[in-house]
Amino acid sequence: MSKRGRGGTAGNKFRMSRGLPVAATVNCADNTGAKNLYIISVKGIKGRLNRLPSACVGDMVMATVKKGKPDLRKKVMPAVIVRQRKPWR
Repeated sequence: MSKRGRGGTAGNKFRMSRGLPVAATVNCADNTGAKNLYIISVKGIKGRLNRLPSACVGDMVMATVKKGKPDLRKKVMPAVIVRQRKPWR
């Protein structure tokens, strides 16, 4: 197999409704001390003109901490979406 085709996600990912666009604020569900995260980009989204990149459960996003420990704020860090309110199909 070529070097280009080896990377990517493992296993199949089914089509889900993407409920978290860029600029969404989400609650942080771990014990790092962050309370609210602000999504600034979604990993692996190629994009279309005038369409906001959006994420669903299982996607990796880049986010900043809006509310939480002062040493975590104003830094860009990766996060994984673990739940969303929008129903998926």
